[in-house]
Amino acid sequence: MPPGADDNGAFVTVESLYSGISRGTESLVFHGRVPKTEHSRMRAPFQEGDFPWPVKYGYASVGRVVDGPAELQGQTVFCLYPHQDRYRVPAAAVTPLPSGLPPERAILAANMETAVNGLWDGSPAVGDRIAVVGLGVVGLLVAWLSSRIPGTRVTAIDTNPDRQAVAEALGLTFSSESGPDDHDLVIHASGHPSGLETALGLAGQEATIVEMSWYGDQPVSAPLGAAFHPRRLTLKSSQVGQISPARVPRWDYRKRLALALELLQDETLDVLITGECQFDELPKSMPRILIDGRDTLCHRVVY
Repeated sequence: MPPGADDNGAFVTVESLYSGISRGTESLVFHGRVPKTEHSRMRAPFQEGDFPWPVKYGYASVGRVVDGPAELQGQTVFCLYPHQDRYRVPAAAVTPLPSGLPPERAILAANMETAVNGLWDGSPAVGDRIAVVGLGVVGLLVAWLSSRIPGTRVTAIDTNPDRQAVAEALGLTFSSESGPDDHDLVIHASGHPSGLETALGLAGQEATIVEMSWYGDQPVSAPLGAAFHPRRLTLKSSQVGQISPARVPRWDYRKRLALALELLQDETLDVLITGECQFDELPKSMPRILIDGRDTLCHRVVY
């Protein structure tokens, strides 16, 4: 069940501990670059205000339940809620953290959910040669998950050399340039049209390219000449708002989020959190994070 109404009418009050800034999407929102045609689909579950700007936006909140049903009282939960210190939502909108997952890391849940959904769309297999272009948080999570499939050869690609240390900390093979065009699956998550061109060039015969970038209102030119047709490539979009059709009979949003939280148990993933500020500093920090923070991965807000 996606966040919204609770069948039994129960609500919870949550005091925030941490929230995460999803830099890619929140930057597009901050700059008013959500196309008019997408204003409805791009609304965050508990957004206040209407696009283009200003709006209360965000979807990576971790807090403690201070009021609500007995089974949730005192629980630490994840909620797709904007940056706010205290809020009241339907009980169905919160997911308790699994035992052993630190709340400081749980802010990555929405990004992990996006990565899981992208791989469901890409359907990687044992032994696949996989390239991931664009090493933001989602790209790094996609590469990390892919590398855990037996026999895969995963290359993590980004033009920013500062991403190498993070990629290698996750056990990934890093490259700042494209390699051989023999990949079975290519994931593009850079958010830049030039990255899509790189991704297309990496795809081998009959390969699939999954486009996970969201460009907002930016026009994108895709180079679909040259080898695109002779190689019979498949270019496929992925968006976390809808579960891959092949998974719908067995999965729903709640199960997918629970899986994302379980996958965050590995402490290695702490390397994806590269900055932190107090909640009361957020008004002055947000422009710096979203405009100047090229090297920022996930920025954590502390309450």
